Amino acid sequence: MSTVYLSSVALTFFAIATAVAAERPSFTVEGRVYCDTCRTGFETPLTTYIADAKVRLECRHFSKGKIEHQVDGVTNKDGTYTIELKDNHDKENCEVVLVQSPLPTCAEIPKGRDRVNVLLADGGLSSNVRNANSLGFLKDKPLHDCIGVLKQYNQP
Repeated sequence: MSTVYLSSVALTFFAIATAVAAERPSFTVEGRVYCDTCRTGFETPLTTYIADAKVRLECRHFSKGKIEHQVDGVTNKDGTYTIELKDNHDKENCEVVLVQSPLPTCAEIPKGRDRVNVLLADGGLSSNVRNANSLGFLKDKPLHDCIGVLKQYNQP
């Protein structure tokens, strides 16, 4: 009888722990940072990805408008960052923001394209990994080869 009792207690504890974990998911945000070598606002075949670029994940409360959570990230050699954040953020608007480029010739932060939204709420998605759209710093001067690349986009 004590084995049945202990099994029952263990199952109850497991169920409670599972429920608490389900209410407070952890999220992983992944994305890339690039050098916009043609100053187009999007990735092209001439795009290069930036190692050691700094980004920040900011979550603002919907009604208060103030930043509730902030986590910094840095890109790896492939220009990819990974940021971990705990809990459900369904009452917040979360964005990844460009902070700093290590490249002096590709460090301009484009106005209006300096951030990307990410959903960090448990909305029935099968994974807690969120893939953010790429963010790009502007190169000080477009590469000469950009003319040929951009002509390809204008062909019928």
